[in-house]
Amino acid sequence: MEIIVIEKKAFETLLSESQRLARQVEVLSQKCQDKRLQKWLTGEEVCDILKISQRTLQTMRSKHKICYAQLGRKFYYRPEEVELVIKQSGKYHNI
Repeated sequence: MEIIVIEKKAFETLLSESQRLARQVEVLSQKCQDKRLQKWLTGEEVCDILKISQRTLQTMRSKHKICYAQLGRKFYYRPEEVELVIKQSGKYHNI
């Protein structure tokens, strides 16, 4: 085993800097996680926002007018995709 000796002040500085770095990494990690785990909207929510029927939403999916993700038999939509559809239709609502 190898033993390294350093001054107490140097050790305390090293310790405080490593704790500061750990806090910064945690903050950055939280910011990235928030972006990756944005709330996806259900089909019902999208229909309410766009004031359309489920069938119209299905047609939009079939014609690739809106991007979606499918888990099992449920479809999910990113809020920015719905905003894009709203902007393209000439109507604007904040989601």
